[in-house]
Amino acid sequence: MIAETVCSAVTAAGLGIAAITAYRKRFLAAARIAAYSLVPIGLVMTGVVEWLADTAFSPTAWAGFVVLGLAWALFATTRVVERRRGGTRKERRAARAADRPEAVAPAASAPSLGQGGQAGQVGQGSRPASRPAAASRGEEDFSDIEAILKKHGI
Repeated sequence: MIAETVCSAVTAAGLGIAAITAYRKRFLAAARIAAYSLVPIGLVMTGVVEWLADTAFSPTAWAGFVVLGLAWALFATTRVVERRRGGTRKERRAARAADRPEAVAPAASAPSLGQGGQAGQVGQGSRPASRPAAASRGEEDFSDIEAILKKHGI
């Protein structure tokens, strides 16, 4: 009963302030103030204020909020652990299966430029024997770039 009276008074005061603001030709601000001031009476009319008042003094409701908080904490914790591990069990299994090396020829990842080079590389012949060893050291990423630069004579 007291909460409804307070909410009605807040709404009346807010609408009064909105009227004064509109009188000063600040209509946008007046409309915003009126919107905020209608919220308390709307909450009273929908029953939310009564529900909140009943909930605030109910031990069962507070126990329910504790259970909801515990559920949220468990959910958040499992999400954090899942992100650190790298996803769900199926995703980890798929990632492990993708990491397994397959039987591939050693030169399969090298760019196919042909044995004698291309049109602009007459006289260079085939690649030197030290090239596959360089690729195994982690330089295979640059072999494509080197081939493009050689093609353009750089």
